[in-house]
Amino acid sequence: MNWSWLDWAAVALSGGVVGASELISRYKDAPWAAIKSWPAIVYIAINGAASASALGLMQANDWLAKSHLTQILVAGVSAMAFFRTSFFVVRAGDRDVGIGPSGFLQIFLAAADRSVDRKRASARSDAVAQVMTGVDFSKGMKALPPYCLALMQNVSPEDQDELRKALNDLEERAAEPSVKSLLLGIELINVVGVDVLTTAVKSLGEQIRSLPEV
Repeated sequence: MNWSWLDWAAVALSGGVVGASELISRYKDAPWAAIKSWPAIVYIAINGAASASALGLMQANDWLAKSHLTQILVAGVSAMAFFRTSFFVVRAGDRDVGIGPSGFLQIFLAAADRSVDRKRASARSDAVAQVMTGVDFSKGMKALPPYCLALMQNVSPEDQDELRKALNDLEERAAEPSVKSLLLGIELINVVGVDVLTTAVKSLGEQIRSLPEV
């Protein structure tokens, strides 16, 4: 069977897309920022290389040799499944650690997470401070979450439940109202993003603003 560089590129691309989609899904407020760090690029490249290697293995052993397209599809899927497999799980402290290919992949995923978090921390802090300035925590707590969720059309029930739990914990937390107002903004940005939160704060206006001190 004759193979061109396009075949190898296609199967590597399929693996890379899966890796990129994993990273993007972890950062709802700025999804494309997740793939701009070097650890993220390495993570995506590993996924692509694994798919290409699987194709080479199939070609060398003439597996599914009668179907060109099937080889490409199976190579992509099998490599993705292999690198997300644990041979067994070990309890380390308060968490389970998978031993196997998935553990190797998790090292780069964790590194990508830390890199993105460091880069996003400053931008998120500045954005929240600007948007939530003057917002009363008690008023904002009642109005902003339902309004932001109403502006969005595709927030999953799971994400909404996680937001409710986070906000319940925030309401019970002992902290200054001004600090809790900023934390409220961060929780909302995690789900709906900066643009939606900014729009919501502007729309609600004085209804959520702190009363001026007399």
